[in-house]
Amino acid sequence: MSGGAEPTVEVSGLTKRFPVGRTGQVVNAVNGVSLSIRPGETLGMVGESGSGKSTIGRAMLRLTEPSAGRIVFGGRDITHLPAKSTRRLRRDMQIVFQDPWSALNPRMKIGSLIGEPLLLHEDMAASERRDRTEALARRVHLSPEFLARHPSDLSGGQLQRVCIARAIATNPRLIVLDEPTSSLDLSVRAGILELLAEIRTQTKAAMLFISHDLGTIRLISDRIVVLYLGRIVEEAPTADLFERPAHPYTQSLLSAHLPADPKVRIARHVLEGEVPSPIDMPSGCAFHTRCPVAQPDCRSVEPGQVAIGGSGHMASCLRIADGGNIIGSRGAA
Repeated sequence: MSGGAEPTVEVSGLTKRFPVGRTGQVVNAVNGVSLSIRPGETLGMVGESGSGKSTIGRAMLRLTEPSAGRIVFGGRDITHLPAKSTRRLRRDMQIVFQDPWSALNPRMKIGSLIGEPLLLHEDMAASERRDRTEALARRVHLSPEFLARHPSDLSGGQLQRVCIARAIATNPRLIVLDEPTSSLDLSVRAGILELLAEIRTQTKAAMLFISHDLGTIRLISDRIVVLYLGRIVEEAPTADLFERPAHPYTQSLLSAHLPADPKVRIARHVLEGEVPSPIDMPSGCAFHTRCPVAQPDCRSVEPGQVAIGGSGHMASCLRIADGGNIIGSRGAA
């Protein structure tokens, strides 16, 4: 990771609302999210289904139009770029989707699928494109013999390697990985994570890794942001987040994660109630309806980010000030 480098992408106050039919209501999918990713850094993004993870990733790439906020890529504000100008950015911004089977055209051969970004974004002869395609296949540890096959001839892990090869074909500066291993077996998942770490080292691309799997996020990420109802409730370097989670929601998430060592004592923090509807957002702290340490102020006051130590660890919780943010502590309500 390039600690002193300028961010590859910066997002400020990103908001996305989806209309609900003709009712006049809206789904508050993303609510004022701000984050940045530097060259060679992997930012992990975790949260429950419906927390806004995929919407943020797509909005960063302008695949989804933001309702408000600002997106700066490579020092350039791309928030309101017209579609034609956005297409020119595609060689520098790529995405790997969760399901490789639906992401690839089943009628095309693997060689054509990997070489398609080169055809669209690079000016090169057919022979050069063929050589680059073979090199890309080897780079993701696929034998060139696969290039003559169709997607139906490959396994899920092999298809995801094809998707990764497509994503890195034009040497992008930003790659969004939207749950790229969730549909794969554990043994295959490990190989994909090793490949991504290898590619990040080689290319210095900035990566946003979206997942609901805490174990995967911990292995791949330099920093992690935790989402709840479209808001970032905590952000920290990976080690800090797992060792000293500050937000009650983060503590609850981590308590549900099974450690590798079966002898480790598990202290589960089971949350009561349901996640509120993103159509009718709670006032104050969005988590107060389920938070075991909430106090009356939490229902009316929206918490700002509080710095915890000097490592860039931030959390949005009113109880941090009085030490009552830790579930089960003496200061908790």
